[in-house]
Amino acid sequence: MIIVTGGAGFIGSNLVHELNRIGHKDILVVDNLAPAPNLSGPKFLNLEGAAFSDYMDKREFREALEAGAFGGATIEAILHQGACSNTLEDDGRYMMDNNFTYSKELLHFALDHKIPFVYASTAAVYGASTKFTEIPANERPLNVYGYSKLVFDNYVRRLMPAMKSAVVGLRYFNVYGKREQHKGRMASVLHHFTKQMKDTGTIRMFEGSGGYADGEQRRDFVFVRDLARINMFFGGLLPEQVASPDVRAVVNAGTGEARTFKAVAEALMQVHGPAKIEYIPFPGDLKNRYQHFTEANVQGLRAAGYHDPFTTLEDGVKQTFTDSGKYLE
Repeated sequence: MIIVTGGAGFIGSNLVHELNRIGHKDILVVDNLAPAPNLSGPKFLNLEGAAFSDYMDKREFREALEAGAFGGATIEAILHQGACSNTLEDDGRYMMDNNFTYSKELLHFALDHKIPFVYASTAAVYGASTKFTEIPANERPLNVYGYSKLVFDNYVRRLMPAMKSAVVGLRYFNVYGKREQHKGRMASVLHHFTKQMKDTGTIRMFEGSGGYADGEQRRDFVFVRDLARINMFFGGLLPEQVASPDVRAVVNAGTGEARTFKAVAEALMQVHGPAKIEYIPFPGDLKNRYQHFTEANVQGLRAAGYHDPFTTLEDGVKQTFTDSGKYLE
């Protein structure tokens, strides 16, 4: 069995579909399908057509872990995507329980049973920094989301010398792709730009900010199917590639190439047709909590054993909107 937490969410559901693609169907999906004010639609639609053996609510799953319910199960890997990823959430107590305490519970279960554990961290740990190598000097989160992830990364780092099984934290950069229709404001700019194009024929992006001209803010946009493959690699689940069973690392998961918001708009126009671009004032609620530039340093990822090339922005956009399979929006 493979456990995928957050398995109905954006990255988690894509991971379940990619596992199915290579023949894995004995999957326990863990998630929370309760309504939430930050969501713009139901997450369960992301699992349409997916094959998995069981589903558990997150609370039920945590209780079962504490009760030792999985002690005798054969678990190939735990791919931990479950978290509160709302960067505007200010309830630190809620965020730390979801992103730190929950992750600790799973980590110790994995270590006790020598199960490969791959978990989602985030580039938000770098926050105000303009350097993106995985060292403490660069880790300056701007919100409690990034802070909660950094605290867990540091917890993992402290335990690494005593670990006896694979543990890998993946710092996701700006992820895009299918199945993010439910994320509301937290969906990628590709999702928002596409909706704007279809609704009004105009793409709205921020005026110049952070020292960048209109539309020239730069992000490392990474295709969700690439992230799924990285998770499967470190979980030892790819039939053609074998990760070291002793790998223990916290690494960046991005392409290593920053692209402008204008480049995103141009890539979308290649698929959807022409659109106007309108520049809007920078939102006040994002002041002092917004990253104007991100670009992953991928040396740590390569050193940990993952060497596949990343999908280009242009190819990723084409696959998102023209590849076989329904694009949920």
